[in-house]
Order: sequence, then structure tokens, then C-alpha cells
Amino acid sequence: MDLSFTITYKKGITNAAADALSRCATTEPLCAISETTLVWMDRLVAGYQDDPQATQLLQQLVLSNGTSKDYSLQNGVIRYKGRIWVGNNKVAQQHIMQAMHSSGIGGHFGIHVTYSRIKQLFAWPKMKQDIQDYVKSCSICQQAKVEHVGLPGLLDPLPVPSQPWTVVSLDFIEGIPQSNRYNTILVVVDKFTKYGHFIPLAHPYTALQVAQLYLANIYKLHGLPQTIISDRDRIFTSKVWQELFKLTDTQLAMS
Repeated sequence: MDLSFTITYKKGITNAAADALSRCATTEPLCAISETTLVWMDRLVAGYQDDPQATQLLQQLVLSNGTSKDYSLQNGVIRYKGRIWVGNNKVAQQHIMQAMHSSGIGGHFGIHVTYSRIKQLFAWPKMKQDIQDYVKSCSICQQAKVEHVGLPGLLDPLPVPSQPWTVVSLDFIEGIPQSNRYNTILVVVDKFTKYGHFIPLAHPYTALQVAQLYLANIYKLHGLPQTIISDRDRIFTSKVWQELFKLTDTQLAMS
């Protein structure tokens, strides 16, 4: 477990923490070995007799010495790619989904977590759909995991501008390799013609620097637009941008 430890020798008379039973010589012969058996596993094997598909798989595996394509037979249990094959046993499927979702160990997780946990151990036809239906019908999940978010509704696209460079959009491209001190690109696109300007920037930059770059590269060619569309970046929502737009009679559409 990546622990840094040191092995130290201790004499027998000082090693009082050692197991006393390990020092006793055993002369009695071994009489019996206790082994646990899983009741649900026995019931699962017995349910194969009522499943025509599982019965056919058992016959094929017996004829092929316990191994077939993706299937194997171990102690009477069919395994699909190493996982226990449940088949069409609806009772066993319900018990498994209840144990993996509704029990104290299950924890009432969502569809993806429950499916991932069950998929690691078991397999049966249409398992993902059965798990989705079971989780959606869970009364506790419906009461405790209600979405309070309103419906998004229909899209509300922006209106098409009537002439070029009246509505522009601004955004940044970040996380690119550094070139001549620059590692960011300011992208300015006209919404009418889709014509774009790409202005290099270097971190860290301020709102005043972005405004000066816009005036030096865009304003001298196209003037100030009526509307500038951007995200809610701190650069665009800062006081410098707002004061600049007020002075130039330009609208900042926070959309």
C-alpha cells in the first residue's frame, strides 16, 4: 500500500504479540472442513430448468466440455465473460436489482451507477433496460430525487443583422501552446458575414487591454457595432467594459 516500513527483529521472549496458537505443535489429525454455500446461488441454478435459453446453453456447454464462445460452466453456474448468467429468471433479477439499489448497501444510486455495479457481477438479456425501469419506478427515488428545474422550452435564436459589423461576437481561445509570448487568441466575428479577426493575447490580461486591442484592430476597420455578443466572462462584465460602452453609446447584451 505504498507504506514506508522497517522490519525489526525481536527475540522470541520479547515478542509477546505473536499468536500463541502458532507456537503450539498440532498432533491431532484434520477431521472436517467447513464450507459455506450460497442459498441464492442454488436457487439460481435451479431456475435454469425453467428457462429454455439457459437449458440450451447448459446442453451446449456440457457437449463442449464447459467452455463455449463467451460462455463457461463452473460448478453448475453459467458465466458470461466471467459474470454470472442470470438468464430470464425474473425473480432472481428483481432480487439482484433490489440488493444493488434499494438495500442499505445499494444506497438508491442512479441508473448509471446501479447498472455499472450490477454489470460487474451479473448478466442477462436486456439488463440495462430492466435496470432503468426499476430505478425509475423506485418510490423513494421519486420522492427524494425530484428535479425542480423548469422545462427549457424552445430555442430563441438571435435576430439576423441587417448589415455587416452591426452585431459582433467576442470570445477567447485559451490553452494553446505559447508563441512569441502569446498563449490566447481574442476572436471577433461579424454575425452577418461571418468574417472573423483573430487577435493574439498573453496571460494575464485585463479588461482595459482587451478594450484597447479591440479599438486598435477592429474599430479602425469597421467602427463600433450596435451590439457585442459575449459570454458572462469577468472581462466582459467588468466595470471597464460597461463604462466604455456607455461612452461609445454601444449596447452590452448580456445573453
